[in-house]
This record gives sequence, C-alpha cells and structure tokens, in this order.
Amino acid sequence: MFNSILVVCVGNVCRSPVAEFLFRRELGERDIRVSSAGLGALVGRPMEKDAAELLHEEGIDASGHRARQLEPSMLRDADLVLAMEHRHLKSAVRLAPEASGKIFLFDKWHAGGDVPDPYRRSRSVFEQVHDSIERGVGRWLRYL
Repeated sequence: MFNSILVVCVGNVCRSPVAEFLFRRELGERDIRVSSAGLGALVGRPMEKDAAELLHEEGIDASGHRARQLEPSMLRDADLVLAMEHRHLKSAVRLAPEASGKIFLFDKWHAGGDVPDPYRRSRSVFEQVHDSIERGVGRWLRYL
C-alpha cells in the first residue's frame, strides 16, 4: 500500500529523524522507504546528541543522519507524510496542496496532538519525546 513515508518537523535534527530510524527498525525487511525532512531544516547538521544517544541505546546507529530541507517534490513523491505538529501539517499542505490527501498528523492514532519539540531541552524531555515517538510509530504500523 505504502512504498514511501516522509516524516516532517522543523529542524530535522530531533523528532522527524528519530521517527525515521524507529520506523526503519520496525519495518525491517519490508519494502517501504522512510525519510525525514524539516520545514526550517538545520541543513547538513547531524541529529541532536540526546536524540542520537537514545537511539544508540536501542541499538540504532543514526550517526549518518544529516538534516534536509523539505521540498515540495518530497511531499509529492511520498505515499504518506507524517507531520509532528498541526502547524507543520498546515505548512506542508501550503507547500504542496496537491499532496494534502496524504499528509497526516503523526499522533493521529493516539491523542491527535502535537509531539513537543525537545530541541535545546533537557535529556528527560528528549526521553519523553522519544517514548511518544515510539508509541506513534507502533500505532502507525498497523496501517502500513
């Protein structure tokens, strides 16, 4: 059903890459390409230290990640786009209105709220956000 998933946040150094790597782990050998990008990406920057460390503690190496700027073509090319916040969803729709039918809130299958941005916050905030993203990935898996 879905061949490609794109996860969107702002900087592409915390939330969306964490979701990208967790989806990749959970999808395993399934032929679904997962990527991420940011609406205001810190282009070329690696993942934030705490976010990468939490993934590493789960056996996931995210050291190769580099932030990418979201482009309209990415939204058009993806089969499913997941936005971390309501405002990200609206911004993505404005960027590529023709893709609006496949852009959803990441937390759609839980509380339907925003996943808070842990950028420049404490390790405990990163842990809470990581757990929230893990739950979100798990809830999306049944629809993929």
